[in-house]
Amino acid sequence: MTGGHLPDREWHRAQSVPDLWWAETPLSRGGLPVTDLTLLQAMAFASALGGRLPASPEWEWMASAGRRRFPWGEHAPTARHANLRGMGPDRPTPVRSLPAGRTPEGLWDVAGNVWEWTLAPWRRDGAALLRGGSYHSLDQYASCAHANDVLPNLASPGIGLRLVRDTPPVPTPSNGAPR
Repeated sequence: MTGGHLPDREWHRAQSVPDLWWAETPLSRGGLPVTDLTLLQAMAFASALGGRLPASPEWEWMASAGRRRFPWGEHAPTARHANLRGMGPDRPTPVRSLPAGRTPEGLWDVAGNVWEWTLAPWRRDGAALLRGGSYHSLDQYASCAHANDVLPNLASPGIGLRLVRDTPPVPTPSNGAPR
């Protein structure tokens, strides 16, 4: 950045992004995203299901693959890609409703519908980062690079979560008993 300075609160060291196993959609119940959880509640929920919340750089890499402006590619969102302000019913919609918005890797609802909690371990102010935008967000918030900092005790019908695992899920036999 020529002639400028990024304040300490906006800059962090480069972070490696490991290979991860991502949930195909935000966590859902009855087809709709699970929402209204604070950051600590979302972390506990993810852990109880054998996963975790992603760090913000991990989420950005998942959404962009390091090269895309939006999860689906370079062009701005339309109502076919994401449930954003003015492009949807002004409430969360069922996951997997917008196939044009999938990432090339096959992940659904990465942008729009509900924000996704992410962790920002470098933050000293206790803020957490939301990624992806929600049904109430302007289209620029659907950009893979956009992050919205909020206090971790916020709960909203526009905030959900996506699980990630560091190792692949353990397969189970068809009867459901663990191996």
